[in-house]
Amino acid sequence: MSDIQEATNQLLDVNLVEKQRFVQVTGSGHRRESEHLKVTVGATVPTGFEQTAADEVIEKLGSSCKISKDRGKIYFDISVESLAQVHCLRSVDNLFVVVKEFKDYQFKETKEEVLKDFEDLAGKLPWSDPLKVWKINTSFKKKKAKHKKSNQNSSREKINNGRGEKINERDVKKEFTSNALDPHILDYYENPAIKEEISTLVGDDLASSKEDETDESSKEETDHQTLKFRVTCSRAGEKHCFTSNEAARDFGGAVQDHFKWKADMTNFDVEVLLNIHDNEIVVGIALTEESLHRRNITHFGPTTLRSTLAYGMLRLCAPLPSDIIVDPMCGTGAIPIEGATEWANCYHIAGDNNPLAVNRAANNISSLLTKNQIQESKPSWGLPIDTVQWDICNLPLRTGSVDIIVTDMPFGKRMGSKKRNWNLYPACLREMSRICRPGTGRAVLLTQDKKCFAKALSGMGHVWRKVHTVWVNIGGLHAAVYLLKRTPQAFVHPSAHGETGTPW
Repeated sequence: MSDIQEATNQLLDVNLVEKQRFVQVTGSGHRRESEHLKVTVGATVPTGFEQTAADEVIEKLGSSCKISKDRGKIYFDISVESLAQVHCLRSVDNLFVVVKEFKDYQFKETKEEVLKDFEDLAGKLPWSDPLKVWKINTSFKKKKAKHKKSNQNSSREKINNGRGEKINERDVKKEFTSNALDPHILDYYENPAIKEEISTLVGDDLASSKEDETDESSKEETDHQTLKFRVTCSRAGEKHCFTSNEAARDFGGAVQDHFKWKADMTNFDVEVLLNIHDNEIVVGIALTEESLHRRNITHFGPTTLRSTLAYGMLRLCAPLPSDIIVDPMCGTGAIPIEGATEWANCYHIAGDNNPLAVNRAANNISSLLTKNQIQESKPSWGLPIDTVQWDICNLPLRTGSVDIIVTDMPFGKRMGSKKRNWNLYPACLREMSRICRPGTGRAVLLTQDKKCFAKALSGMGHVWRKVHTVWVNIGGLHAAVYLLKRTPQAFVHPSAHGETGTPW
């Protein structure tokens, strides 16, 4: 059973429970059925790959999709039954359900008036349906976590019974510690379009009081116990007379008054989002606790690529069944691992000249196989992927034997140097042109050293043709993803022209 199928079945089980809880016969005989609920979901995606994410939503969910003017965000309408499939999208980082969208919000002249409007806004928003989705999403996550823990315990029992070995708790703890995510690495890729992102809320706990009649329609969808919450405000634009801190503080105080929730910045149940971009405001409720791009990597390197960005790069070259896809500078293996997961009918090769990088890639593949075995509760056939240590300028592959090349080239920042790139880039492109299949081969290359790449590509016009460029922001660096097409011209070795030596 596939991950999507399993997740869907789990969500349907949750929906049956939620149906009994939500479907009520009111005095007027009106029935509320959450299973027919339709909402708008927002998603943050790697900047520059908004269209790629929109195409995936249309393909996998059959939903229309809108790309926001605020870079790095898309919006699409779904029914609650599709919530599990939404979490399985490969191109999205974070998900949230939209409470209300204001496309042309009119800000007042003074800061005091604007903040007063934010206070008044909280009590006027249609919270009911988004809170239903949040509640179903929370129940789904708890059920999934419980199911995962049950499978993990079951797998360990089978291993013990089959081999007669006991699991050393110290070794298990050590393994999880060694795989702990480095916060400095995870924060390396962020959305620089957002000038301020401050999560704040002030105010003391409010005593419980009798609910107003206007509040009952919203609060009946939440638990009887007091929920903990926080407000996160993201603001972009030059014409605002207020800060993200002030907006989150005053809007959050009004949310607290409205719901009688308890403010907690770290251990919260509900995260309310206030996204402001110029005159556009979107209020939402977060559906993910951490970015979905962390799904496959357990062993991080100094420049680990987001899985969502890796998916976007792979999708650009439209892999076909039986294609051979190579990442000659794989690092921790984010690109080939994402490829092997999504395009299992292709063969993927992850290579690097650094033995530490090859080791990290192999460990990430091993971790993913273990995860798959735990989920399926049976031995896995493995993944269509291999790791190799090699020299990028002298690859041990036959001429014209590769269909697709996808790689993250050294920026010359954390890895390599700008000076070295002037020799490395031409040599890389030449060797890639040798192994890539003439006429049909393609390459997707990511680099921030655009000047050096343009110079190297200018001398390779006979073998490479630039088809498309996607501009992306990576940790504040303005980078580019180039889609190249291999020309029909056969590769001619430099030695035939009297060239000798290697730039390494």
